[in-house]
Amino acid sequence: MKKQGTERRVYTGEFKAKAVAPAEKREKPVDIGVNESMLRRWMQEARETSRRAFPGHGRPRDEELTRLSKENKALKAAKEILKKAAVIFAQMDTP
Repeated sequence: MKKQGTERRVYTGEFKAKAVAPAEKREKPVDIGVNESMLRRWMQEARETSRRAFPGHGRPRDEELTRLSKENKALKAAKEILKKAAVIFAQMDTP
């Protein structure tokens, strides 16, 4: 049960990004009225998000490798489907 007059604050992504930027650069933190542990959590979330967005740390070669791996997986799946279809059609032709 909530205490009367207390509401959970909701921060926008833009606000979080502006709060995290100086901390990431190890600059003097600006007093924004946010607990230090919350700021650390936002920093951790920002690092995790950036890792997911750019596998391979944003290097073009790694991004190309990731793309080619996905394409290879899709082509192997299509090849297996075609093999199964060929077997089915071969069985239909024999009396």
